[in-house]
Amino acid sequence: MPPMRKLLDDGRWHFQYGPIDLVITADGDSAATEASLASCWRRFSEILPELVAELRTLRQPISTSTAVQSPVAQRMVHACWPHRARFITPMAAVAGAVADELMSCFTRTPEVTRASINNGGDIALHLQPGQCYDVGLVTNVAQWRKQAASQAATDTCGSFRISAEMPVRGVATSGWRGRSQSLGIADSVTVLAKTAAAADAAATMIANAVNVMHGAILRVPANQLKDDSDLGDRLVTTAVGPLPPSLAYQALQAGVREAQRCLDEDIIFAAVLTLQGQVATAGLTKDRLSLQWRDAA
Repeated sequence: MPPMRKLLDDGRWHFQYGPIDLVITADGDSAATEASLASCWRRFSEILPELVAELRTLRQPISTSTAVQSPVAQRMVHACWPHRARFITPMAAVAGAVADELMSCFTRTPEVTRASINNGGDIALHLQPGQCYDVGLVTNVAQWRKQAASQAATDTCGSFRISAEMPVRGVATSGWRGRSQSLGIADSVTVLAKTAAAADAAATMIANAVNVMHGAILRVPANQLKDDSDLGDRLVTTAVGPLPPSLAYQALQAGVREAQRCLDEDIIFAAVLTLQGQVATAGLTKDRLSLQWRDAA
């Protein structure tokens, strides 16, 4: 199928090309936003063929997949490189890297005051001074996607405000319930970082770290679910039954330790981790970011 675009009733744009599914907003001077959207559409049609041409390399562990050519592939490698001591492939940052690449069509135009590109929950932001975005947080990513697809109510369990003064231009969420395979059991891990690609890679690593062994957790080799998975025969989570609260807490704390590593290395700005009604955070303080939490269930 060729790339497709549609103006939604609320003024947002929907771009779709193969597995890339974007919702785009842009505010500011109308001529400037229209020109930026046109530039974004032109670039959007080029990205998937570029990635497909390098897919074999991008599915390899980061230590052997640095020789890439396209701008999006380079963004993917750059975002995953800080995690090279552990297993990760550049594919961990693909959604965020696509959003970042397309956001450059808006950031170079001063008359665009703010913009967002949501690539399946991995979001790139553009904020001119004085601008902000309120970002919602969900725990059951699969249910949220189902509701969003049917245009049903998409209640969030929490929210936070990202202002232009913060060093945050990317938000990403990962977990075993999402569209990508996960080695861990987190219901959701939401990460804020300087770029969407950096947030995407870090969310993957933190979600993988939220883990314990228990009979209620079902796992299968990744390549049994998807024969071309970049995870090969590594065991990925397919179901998580009720866990003892103490064990869920233990799993979350393992994720918090990974999040703290990312904080210490200046990879992320903050993270929110959830598992079976429990919530853990890293980097959230009054002077950095305030999370308004409603319901973790």
